[in-house]
Amino acid sequence: MTAFSLPQQPDDGATPGESPGATGLPAPSSPAAPGRLHARRLREVYRSAGWPCGDAIEIDLLAAGLLERRSSGQGHETLRVTDAGIAFIARTMVGNRAVLSRHEALVEQVAREMTRAGRLAWRGLSLRARLPGATEDDKPRWCVARPDVFSIRNTSVEAYAQPIVHEIKVNRADLLSDLRKPDKRAAYLDLGGECWYVLGCDAKGRPIGEPEEIPVECGVLIAGAGRLVVARAAVHRALPRMPFPVWMALAKAQPVQGFDDETQDLLADANE
Repeated sequence: MTAFSLPQQPDDGATPGESPGATGLPAPSSPAAPGRLHARRLREVYRSAGWPCGDAIEIDLLAAGLLERRSSGQGHETLRVTDAGIAFIARTMVGNRAVLSRHEALVEQVAREMTRAGRLAWRGLSLRARLPGATEDDKPRWCVARPDVFSIRNTSVEAYAQPIVHEIKVNRADLLSDLRKPDKRAAYLDLGGECWYVLGCDAKGRPIGEPEEIPVECGVLIAGAGRLVVARAAVHRALPRMPFPVWMALAKAQPVQGFDDETQDLLADANE
């Protein structure tokens, strides 16, 4: 028999007829630019023991050099945030603080406007609100609502309190996320005879939302150039009475300081 030999295969994994290094697979694309989900995962890893999840976000972070794998003496693999990952967390925190400061400044402005209108205003309250059942036969549900500003008229007559809720938004993504939460809006409407969305403006001075995007039962205020402009009035609803737990929450919390000192000075001058 005539001896013969098999054709030699390339040692680089290529099939016959292909150039060295070609595998027939598409070239890997560069990882996606890290975003908010990546920053959140980095913070979670930084605060934890670093156990891996093995998901796509983790792969992106490893490929970008923001995470690195570590092996213990027992063979356990953990994750560690690299110096580049720490720098990325710091950059996102700067942006978050900027948004937070803009939000807090607008909350303060709205609360002050309520006190100028002769109302008592509170910021950041946690109030128990009642939601309707999923169906007509279901019992009402309860939740804790945290309106940015809650105010009532400065009166000792309960029927004249007229509670109002203001929800402040300075970021469009946050606004769109909020509009997808009907239970949150229903809780605000349960607490207040009026519910307003206060919309900030972007870097170009444009409102982050249009009045048509806000449900019709809510009013819309546009905050720009240091002023609050009514884009659409809120629907006023007469509430039977404020629940006792709400009154207790108001009694325990500190309202926004109003202009009582200025009023007292005017009275003192008038009496002299």
